[in-house]
Amino acid sequence: MSEYAKVDSYLEKNLDKSLEELGRLVAQPSISAQGIGLKECANLVADMLRARGFTAEVMDTEGAPVVFAERKGKGEKTLLFYNHYDVQPPEPLELWDSPPFEPQIRNGKMYGRGISDDKGHIVSRLHAIDSIIATEGDLPCNIKFIIEGEEETASVHLHEFVRDNKEKLKADACIWEFGGVDHRDVPMQYLGLRGICYVELSVESLSTDVHSGLGGSIFPNAAWRLTWALSTLKGPDERIRIPGFYDDVKPPTPNDRELMEALPDVAEEYKKRYGVKEFIKGLTGGTELKMEEVFTPTCTICGLTSGYQGPGSKTVQPAFASAKVDFRLVPDQRPEDILQKLRAHLDAHGFEDVQIKFLGGEPAARTDPDDSFVRTVVQAAEEVYEQPMQIVPTVGGSGPNYPFVHDLGLPVATAGLGYPDTRAHAPNENIRIDLYLKHARHMARVIREFAR
Repeated sequence: MSEYAKVDSYLEKNLDKSLEELGRLVAQPSISAQGIGLKECANLVADMLRARGFTAEVMDTEGAPVVFAERKGKGEKTLLFYNHYDVQPPEPLELWDSPPFEPQIRNGKMYGRGISDDKGHIVSRLHAIDSIIATEGDLPCNIKFIIEGEEETASVHLHEFVRDNKEKLKADACIWEFGGVDHRDVPMQYLGLRGICYVELSVESLSTDVHSGLGGSIFPNAAWRLTWALSTLKGPDERIRIPGFYDDVKPPTPNDRELMEALPDVAEEYKKRYGVKEFIKGLTGGTELKMEEVFTPTCTICGLTSGYQGPGSKTVQPAFASAKVDFRLVPDQRPEDILQKLRAHLDAHGFEDVQIKFLGGEPAARTDPDDSFVRTVVQAAEEVYEQPMQIVPTVGGSGPNYPFVHDLGLPVATAGLGYPDTRAHAPNENIRIDLYLKHARHMARVIREFAR
């Protein structure tokens, strides 16, 4: 019998109670992009932690408050959990099968905005802590939580918060906010995140929109002006044309390639799930596709807005145009450097009138796959998932792990309840309840094994 039999029994018997608590948290809107419900949600999270014997503070920033909580354990080591309580906007509402802030359970899944990203992770981890306290009377190590409210809007105040509170956040290791299984149900250990530089480019060519019959031949067109500027950023070969953009790119190591080669080929999965007919750059699959996905920086037009885009026709010469553009960065690129190079590039091409608004960014950061804490998290998964986690050296997405890795000096490991169809950021966001329970079982093992 497993030494965790009592813990597992507690988790199963109290699963419904934990899901009810998760439902209450999901029912509290906390939309950082719209500034809705953030203080209320922070207070709710703090109360949930206090109910477990944590001392919890709701700490103000220039944006959303940060929840910090701590509970002493029997051992000297300290484990830090990073999570976020903010969620994406729920729109388009008409595409939800049930209201986004009225969580529902259907067919072994629980639905609601933020239930996977990231409220399910918070409550599942609290469920794991409950199981240890209930079966052992105390925690085997010190545990701290930092739970922010701006992750979905680039964590713009988190870096400063971490730097200003290094002593408060002092720990020996960190469990990150997300994780999960892949399309094979194999648990994955993601050890790094790309950086990001997110900007809005805009141009105003007139003081007002004009009849296209009047202005089309003689007035500057903001939409064309911005389109021409955007066309200078990247060529048909997908190479980014900003001078010096690739100067600081740190190439992947032989170990990175070896770890990526061990991962399954994702080409057919992506074609099926996303309707991809062909990949860019002549890629077809295999290791090169996997390497390109995460080790190459990007320039992505995320949105374009100008003129009239409603039903029917409206012959108008637009006065204003804007585009949202993100640059995914790899080690050792930095967002402030990319901003400077972007400005110099546009100016050199005669686009001094194109304005750049910085919407957020952070450098890339990674944890050594051979770190002992990583091994602890990977091995602790084996009993729960009947196989160890598979190590992924970095992923294509971004997050605020840089100050945890570089300012706090912590190894950062991931673990979670996600799966490929969790639909985070989309309508009908959901979790699988079986994975919610497995994550709690995994976290209970991580806490105890880490303390040893």
